[in-house]
This record gives sequence, C-alpha cells and structure tokens, in this order.
Amino acid sequence: MGFNGLDSSYQVFAFKEHTCGTEMQLTERSSMASMSLVKLNGLSSQWMGQQPFNRNGGSSNTITTCRVSMPIRASASSYADELIKTAKTIASPGRGILAIDESNATCGKRLASIGLDNTEVNRQAYRQLLLTTPGLGDYISGAIMFEETLYQSTTDGKKFVDCLRDQNIVPGIKVDKGLSPLPGSNNESWCQGIDGLASRSAEYYNQGARFAKWRTVVSIPCGPSALAVKEAAWGLARYAAISQDNGLVPIVEPEILLDGDHPIERTLDVAERVWAEVFFYLAENNVMFEGILLKPSMVTPGAEHKEKASPETIAKFTLQMLKRRVPPAVPGIMFLSGGQSEVEATLNLNAMNQSPNPWHVSFSYARALQNSVLKAWQGRPENIAAAQRALLVRAKANSMAQLGKYSAEGETEDAKKGMFVKGYTY
Repeated sequence: MGFNGLDSSYQVFAFKEHTCGTEMQLTERSSMASMSLVKLNGLSSQWMGQQPFNRNGGSSNTITTCRVSMPIRASASSYADELIKTAKTIASPGRGILAIDESNATCGKRLASIGLDNTEVNRQAYRQLLLTTPGLGDYISGAIMFEETLYQSTTDGKKFVDCLRDQNIVPGIKVDKGLSPLPGSNNESWCQGIDGLASRSAEYYNQGARFAKWRTVVSIPCGPSALAVKEAAWGLARYAAISQDNGLVPIVEPEILLDGDHPIERTLDVAERVWAEVFFYLAENNVMFEGILLKPSMVTPGAEHKEKASPETIAKFTLQMLKRRVPPAVPGIMFLSGGQSEVEATLNLNAMNQSPNPWHVSFSYARALQNSVLKAWQGRPENIAAAQRALLVRAKANSMAQLGKYSAEGETEDAKKGMFVKGYTY
C-alpha cells in the first residue's frame, strides 16, 4: 500500500531542516533542482533510496505531502493499457504458453534425438509443425520464440507471427543472451543481454512480438550466494522495465534449478528469498505489476532427493511461497516444467488449481509439451498430422489442469518418463 493510501501516485516531499536555529524549507519553486519526485508502489512505498522510511517521526525532520499534477510518467505508461490487455489475454482461462524459444544449439539437440541435422531448414520445419497446428489456440494463449523464428515464415510464405495471431495466440520473444560465469560467486551464473536491449525490443515489437522472456538461474547446490541472487533479481528488474518501455509484457523467470539432493523445505526457503529480492528490485525500477507475468519453478525437492513429493505436497509448498511473495496485481503465474515428465508437470499444475488463486495459475512448458511431438514426428512429412495431434493432446491436458479438471487416466508410459538432465543448458 502506498504512503497515506495513495498507491502508485507521485508525491512531492517538502523537507524542513533546522540548522543552528534557522529553519530551511524546501518548496516547489522551480529553482530548487534538488526536489525529490518519488513514485510509490509495492515495496518502494516504504523506502526512500535504500533507507527505511519512518512514518511515525522520531527525527527532527518534518515531512509533508501533497498530490500534484506533473508531466512525468512511469516509463511503461505510454503502453500501459496495451500491456495490461496483453497480459490478461495470455492469462486467460484454460490456456497457457508454448515455449519454443530454445537457442539454435539446444534446438539442435532436440532434432538430433530424432536423427535430424541442426540446419535452419529443419528448425523451420519443426517450428512450422508446431505453430500451424489446427486448434492450438483453444489451449495456447502465447508462444515464446527464438529470434530466428520470429522472423521466419511458413514454406507457403505466411509469417509465423500471423499464424499465431490467426489463432488468438500472442507472439513472444526470448530476449536474453544466455548465461555466463559470475565472477566472485560460488561457480554460479549471470544472465547477459541488457546491452542493446531497448533497441532490440523496439525491433521485436515492430515485428509483431508483444511479450518477452528473460531466463536467469539460481542453483541451490552452489549456495545460492547473496551475490548471485541479487544479480539475478536486478537483471530481471532492468529487463522488465526496458521491456515495458517498449511495449512488451516481460515474463520474469528466475529458474531455481532442480539439481541437488535437498528436501522441499530447502527449495521453499531459497524460492522465498529469491522472489523477495526480485519484487524489491521490480518496485525499485517502477515496473508495473499489472503488466508482467511470472515464470517460476515449482517448489519441489531436488531431483536427486531420496523422497519424491506428491502433487498435493508440491502444490501446497508452491502456493505457500507464491502467496507470501507475489502481489495479487500480477495477472498470471506461468510455471516452467524444468525437466519434469509431461504427466508430472500436468499433475502438479492440476493440484494447484483445486481451489481459487489470486492469479491465473498456468503453464509455460517447453519439453513437457514437445517431447511427445518429436517422437511422433521423427522428421517425416507424413507424420506431421500425428505430431500435431500429439501436441494437442498435451496442450489440452494442461488446459484441463489450468482449470483443475485434469485426469491422468489413459496417459502413455512415455509421457510419464522424467526429462531431468543434470546441468542442463538451454
């Protein structure tokens, strides 16, 4: 809540200082260039700079407030209505996100699993199969693409962006430039890509993208160190502010990796710490919460932990973390699958939607939507229809899970196989 209940409004503070019996008052005169203009919202409403603000006095300084009209706006305001509309469209009932934003190298691994070479022609053919699936828009509201895909077209010359729009699917774009070792950390990483992001985001918007994704990671076996957590949070916040300033809804994704043998309680502790830091810096950067989406990891035990948690337990811990950390102004929580099996990711999502939540709780899956598709396709033109049916099966299953109505009855054994890879890179 903002100061004096004036959430998200600009306020001018007039300070009175008493020095050697002489009162010096800062006023609204234009000559006083040191006037502080503060936008208060979320966590920043209780902070001035990085010092806690004491409403109850206890200092010789006196503070008065007034609401004024100023020709100054938050950076996202020129796109504010559009950002909110885009976020709500993606966070629509029974729908989620198809993530096909793998780098060319990672897409090459997918293709290699079915015996195909990693060429642009093969990548285009695979993504055309996905993005032209009839009826996909019934279950998918957004598709995250790699830069190459954003500018590609079908073999018939229709832009992929237009294929998505025709099914009421919002085109999205991966904007980060990947992970790099973080100096001074415990063998941890930081995410690159801030340099030139504003100009790239403007270009992506012109090409038809309306939301963006930035993925950074946090490793529990490596600590995580305070440095790595702060770097992840600050980078996400700067990216989010730049994205909104260029008309793109930012997906905020600090992935807490499944690697490790830790219990679920340890994951909960780290997740709460990470998301507290993330929202602090989002507020510091004046990011509009109504115009963002989150892509968190589910709170699970480490992949190598001796005891596996049930969907009900995972739902309990995950929702507990979210309710403690995520403001209800955020429209949607779009979970990543992170190496869970197709069925496991769907069961866990379903468990989280057994009662109403403050936000749209849905999915943004890559492997958990694509694994069956690749196996059905095998790179053969005659298998395209079968592969598209496999995609619809998984998309519909997760649509039902978003509505809390999914049943695993009839799922194949292949769909139940885990896809966790230790040290997996995108």
